[in-house]
Amino acid sequence: MNDITDCLEREITWFTQVCNARFDAYFKADHSAPDIEILCPPPDISASDSPYAQLVRECNMSFAERLVLMLAFMPHLRPQVLDLFLLQNASLGRGYSEIGGWRGKIHSGFLPTCETAAFLLAGADLAQRFKVATLFKDEHFFTRSGMLKFDHQASGEPQLGSALMLSNEYLQRLSDGEVHKPDFSANFPAKLMQTKLDWADLVLNPEVMEEIDHIVTWLRQPQHILQAWGLDKAIKPGYRTLFYGPPGTGKTLTASLIGKAVGADVYRIDLSMVVSKYIGETEKNLANVFDQAQNKNWILFFDEADSLFGKRTQTSNSNDRHANQEVSYLLQRVEDFPGVVILATNLKANIDQAFSRRFQSEVYFAMPDVEQRKRLWRGLFSNPERIAGDVDFQKIAEKYELAGGALLNVARYAAIRALKNGRALIVQDDLIVGIGRELIKDGKTL
Repeated sequence: MNDITDCLEREITWFTQVCNARFDAYFKADHSAPDIEILCPPPDISASDSPYAQLVRECNMSFAERLVLMLAFMPHLRPQVLDLFLLQNASLGRGYSEIGGWRGKIHSGFLPTCETAAFLLAGADLAQRFKVATLFKDEHFFTRSGMLKFDHQASGEPQLGSALMLSNEYLQRLSDGEVHKPDFSANFPAKLMQTKLDWADLVLNPEVMEEIDHIVTWLRQPQHILQAWGLDKAIKPGYRTLFYGPPGTGKTLTASLIGKAVGADVYRIDLSMVVSKYIGETEKNLANVFDQAQNKNWILFFDEADSLFGKRTQTSNSNDRHANQEVSYLLQRVEDFPGVVILATNLKANIDQAFSRRFQSEVYFAMPDVEQRKRLWRGLFSNPERIAGDVDFQKIAEKYELAGGALLNVARYAAIRALKNGRALIVQDDLIVGIGRELIKDGKTL
């Protein structure tokens, strides 16, 4: 921790020197633009192992990039350093336009904008101002990595008026050195999916496993596949696939295992928190998810996707037009997303055809056949010694057509029933009663 604070203390001192030098030159002299980089060289942090120093080296940051990062970090680090920027224009009775800045709802101090960065780095030098503006373009690593966020809410106003903010992910990383995964919240309506199961626990048709292997191969070497065959100019990065089939056939588990196989986090989007009846809110919520996932090694999993990616309709009123606009927006974001998007649905027919045309693959998860059901039954119970001798998995598999998800429910019920009746073993009747309960859900009987 000492190395973290020592490094940041030196950066704060340097940042303060730059601010004082700029204000002295701009307000106390003749608006001259001294070479701030020569006047206030940054400290040497090449020997520091702090997260901040590591990030500076990792990105090979220039003087300007390092200063912008500290400007965004300062409200969290030492907000009083920015009080200098609250200087008022006595003749106008307000702040200086060229300094920029904004006020938060609770925070009473100065919060920087991109204009603030331009003031620090360029002063009144127009050529330097144009150079600073390139730091906030989409292709810069500030944006590509999600390190900084530029919140521009007012249409038609200057882009440099955008709020300059350090992302939560990098705030945590620079503060304690840990890379934190986003937590489920209103600002990030997605949950990290994890499983203790492995491929051996997944029972699928060979054709389906071949499709899954195809996806895994892509995820392991996407750039090699695009560049080795010269496809990078014609094919966008990213992969989009549709999993469809009856409920309980392994779609969600497969998505989790794909992530596990390639070392990628799989986030399940909570559609109940994404979809909104208010115009523009659904798009805003989805934009928040896609923006945070941009350039991360994440897999986005949309379960019951037909509720969000449904077919567009003939426009007879404003509600229809708005719904169609939502689908069009989704189509664009999914197509432009450089990562992996998996849509899962029980009803493929309800998915808009515009999405289907843009899927790299469509994988059908069928109901398991007799042999697969037998494997599923045996795989469910890792302690076979707790299964009574009268249990006949072959007979049950042949007689009752159930998906893997339903089998899990039966196994849970059978274990509870055996315990409730004071038995150490699960008997055939426990399973039969459990199967009957599952069949009733589908309107069937034993």
